[in-house]
Amino acid sequence: MGGRPELTLKRQITRLPRDTGVTGWNAILGTAPHYPEAEGAISADWLVIGGGFAGLSAAKRLLELRGGDRVVLLEAGRIGEGPAGRNSGFMIDLPHELSGDGYAGSTDGDRLQISLNRHAQGFAKSCAVEYEMPTEAVSQIGRINGVVNARGEAHNDAYAAQLASLDEDYTKLSAAEMTEMTGTDAYRSGLFMPGAVMLQPALYVREMAAGLTGRETSPVSIFEASPATAFSRQGDSWQVTTPKATITAGKIIMAVNGHAESFGFFQQRLMHVFTYASMTTALSGEQQVRLGGLPAWGITPADPMGSTVRRHAGIGGNRIIIRNRWTFDPSMEVDGSRITRFRRDHDRAFRRRFPMLADVDLEYSWGGRLCLSRNSVPAFGEVEPGLFSACCQNGLGTAKGTLAGIGAVELATRSNSPIVQDLLSYDRPVKLPPNPIAKLGATLVLRWREWRAGAEI
Repeated sequence: MGGRPELTLKRQITRLPRDTGVTGWNAILGTAPHYPEAEGAISADWLVIGGGFAGLSAAKRLLELRGGDRVVLLEAGRIGEGPAGRNSGFMIDLPHELSGDGYAGSTDGDRLQISLNRHAQGFAKSCAVEYEMPTEAVSQIGRINGVVNARGEAHNDAYAAQLASLDEDYTKLSAAEMTEMTGTDAYRSGLFMPGAVMLQPALYVREMAAGLTGRETSPVSIFEASPATAFSRQGDSWQVTTPKATITAGKIIMAVNGHAESFGFFQQRLMHVFTYASMTTALSGEQQVRLGGLPAWGITPADPMGSTVRRHAGIGGNRIIIRNRWTFDPSMEVDGSRITRFRRDHDRAFRRRFPMLADVDLEYSWGGRLCLSRNSVPAFGEVEPGLFSACCQNGLGTAKGTLAGIGAVELATRSNSPIVQDLLSYDRPVKLPPNPIAKLGATLVLRWREWRAGAEI
């Protein structure tokens, strides 16, 4: 599957990643370790392109399955500054379909996805233990589906009914219980689900990278500021160029999400969507007392188009993160003015929920790239001999990105795992209308769904 491009001697990569705004998750960690830029002629058994959840998970799985093989990982920018470090950090085990009006799907499909999502959670937890990550990198504190209005209440009622049919644990929270947990009285009710794992996403990927390369004898090499610019098939191997290097590898794991199109695959089949977030300054001790509630929690909106809100405690202090607003951008780029405009929406959402924190400001604001397909399927598989795609996570990068990276390696090593079976079971992403029509249609749908979400934003 995959919409294979015509074979040529050398194929240029048409667009390079560009991320806008400063992701607070990475900024509050302080100076990151630098990995070298790729230079000269480099040989490897495996080349992983992309240093996010999928790429790092692929590198880790290669260590587990092919420990003696040399693995090179290319990151176009810096580890922690790309889409993974811009994620909200919810690694959710339960059904969480973003493209529909509600989160749940069919009973059998939901059961399978729960099993696979928990596999991803277990993988992240085991990495956290093995690499001795700080506690807040991977923390199972659960999540709350928070309700602001009557429409949100209906969403939660339907979701609770589906969870009950799946025999999954959840607890309905009253308005008073929501206030006790979060400190704000903005929510009329909630649905607490204990199985969600919360990541500090930039910390997690930085620690993963450090763990993969930390041992002197590690066969994994990571190169930053090293975007792939072209690739070609040379006999039984692939040759990939960067601005200063040529890498020759037997097999490639392409973990670039929506930029699979930039490599010439899945053309006009991927939807490039941005969502936007802001993070407050660190709360002082007095501000934390004034707010009350637990020191860390995460709220997903009952309506998928509403505001995701997190309170995070750890390196960099106790902070609140607001994420809302969505745009469709086939160029896979947004400019700074978009960040400035939506920051005002974040500020309004924050003030509405936390009037007791009138003296707290937003410090960081950023946009994050998502990739979705119109029929909510992955862009996964062997798209050329020895070139494996682990792309299109449909907005659920933490769990599905992890699974895609693991699955691509298991497919490439001929391990017929449940992950591979699931990821290969889907139809290919369906073709989109021409870009002007697709952009207009998607923008109208997003604006309409945001309007319906109302106060949930």
